Amino acid sequence: MSDFDDESTFEDTFFTISRSSDGLYKDRSSKFFYFSFPVKNEEEIKSHLAELRKKYYDARHHCFAWTLGKDADQFRANDDGEPNHSAGDPILGQIRSNNLTNILIVVVRYFGGNKLGMSGLIQAYKTSAAQAIEENEIIEEQVKAAVSIQFPYPVMNDVMKLIKTHDLQILAQEMTLDCQMQLEFRKGLEELIVSSLEEIEGLELTVI
Repeated sequence: MSDFDDESTFEDTFFTISRSSDGLYKDRSSKFFYFSFPVKNEEEIKSHLAELRKKYYDARHHCFAWTLGKDADQFRANDDGEPNHSAGDPILGQIRSNNLTNILIVVVRYFGGNKLGMSGLIQAYKTSAAQAIEENEIIEEQVKAAVSIQFPYPVMNDVMKLIKTHDLQILAQEMTLDCQMQLEFRKGLEELIVSSLEEIEGLELTVI
């Protein structure tokens, strides 16, 4: 049996959340509205942050943390005016303790008139982030890879057989003088898929 026959050997999966969610945590008259979002890039993160700032324009603080990438090697934590490390880091800590990535958590605070102190703030933001995760659903996702292929009609059966065998997803296709497709599959299969496609006569391949 080759390594490709056992998909459990692939290190191409990660844990994230399945959907957007929100809720409210209160502590001594301060309100902490928390939000969690599954995200794939910084553009999505900026969009969510902008929408929340527009909707909750009168809030004193919009604190957040996010991670991106299979190994969560891209990340940021922001205190947004709260004392250093009292908000963003506790939020990020909850993301990491749940081994999550491709996630954004935002906690919007309305000050209630009573100061919570450093430990109180840390606890409030930590609890808000924890509830944002707890009230969502953690799922396992696969890192994806994709290729663009072009091939003559006579080898269509060979291509479709490969697509069916490895359950490849057709992202786009165009049938003109030749056939063109964009295929997506789990990253752990990339070497096998590319080498198998390259064996098909007349097929041209580009890794996207």
